[in-house]
Amino acid sequence: MIRKFLNLFRNGVYFDQYLFISITLLSLMGLVFLFSASQGNIETTIKQSFFVLFGLILMFAVSQPDPDFYKNNSLLFFLISVLLVVITLLTGKEINGAKRWLDLGFFTLQTSEIIKITLPVFLASYLFDKSLPINLFNTFTTLVLILLIVNLVRIQPDLGTSLVILIAGLYILFLAGLSWRFIGISSGIFILSLPFIWNNFLEPFQRQRILTLLDPNADPFGSGWNITQSKIAIGSGGLQGKGYQMGSQAHLDFLPETETDFIFSVIAEEFGFIGVCILLSIFLFILLRCLYLAFDARDRFCRLTIGGLSLLFLSTVFINLSMVVGIIPVVGMPLPFISKGGSSLLSFYIAFGIIISMATHKKLMQK
Repeated sequence: MIRKFLNLFRNGVYFDQYLFISITLLSLMGLVFLFSASQGNIETTIKQSFFVLFGLILMFAVSQPDPDFYKNNSLLFFLISVLLVVITLLTGKEINGAKRWLDLGFFTLQTSEIIKITLPVFLASYLFDKSLPINLFNTFTTLVLILLIVNLVRIQPDLGTSLVILIAGLYILFLAGLSWRFIGISSGIFILSLPFIWNNFLEPFQRQRILTLLDPNADPFGSGWNITQSKIAIGSGGLQGKGYQMGSQAHLDFLPETETDFIFSVIAEEFGFIGVCILLSIFLFILLRCLYLAFDARDRFCRLTIGGLSLLFLSTVFINLSMVVGIIPVVGMPLPFISKGGSSLLSFYIAFGIIISMATHKKLMQK
């Protein structure tokens, strides 16, 4: 085992300084933001610091194997992640009526965070050598698999992560060469089936969140409280913000879930429009760098994997920001590298480690 690990470094260290520096910077900013959002709770910040340090090491380690390692073992990794989700449903730790976590003693693992990474990698390995456009058999096989996994996570219940998994799977399918005709027909069927989905697949509290989105003032002190306070916090930040640890909405306990779902609202209130633009610029740089690496990757499998994981990252950021400003319902989605949470944080370090692996390993030129 040790010899195999050392062999990874025989041809040098695989490293992308642009992604590593930007993700490290984002992680350090996240610790600063979290300290304020947690009311100066040093214990929470130190715990998150350990996750950041371990995550950076993990990202480096995951980036060293050749992409063929992930392609050849993608099915194994996927099956293990599915098994973990099933075990969570059966014996997992229940919090607020949801079974999403496995208590490992030293760490509470949210298993759905693993499957949102392994599913895109497995789909990329399955579809990378298929002829274009993808035939109906491969399309339906992929869709059925995606929907099964989405439903497995949805019943925990975890609408936010199941939505991200659905998007991640569809990204891979689209990037692999899904025909526009099929996309159009599927979109029409989805729109027509919305009443059925509303009545049979959404929990009562999830339907309430959608209704609250349409009219948050209908119950301003109940279901509409979170989004109303979030908008107040963001709007009150102005151009330069109120100052670090000076946000009234967060520090007077008007704003809920300040360490996780609504940490962006804390940032906007304390650092204002300028601080938000700096933060979003780093997110944008990471995304553009990943897209460049996707175009420059050595083969179709690497391009699909980088593209899928990059768009997964984009979707998570987009859902969180849209949620806190009231564009979409509150679904419980952390902001990558910023929000509190070990499982989500480590999953993105793994994702970017895989991206770096796909981008930095080049095939030798044939003589």
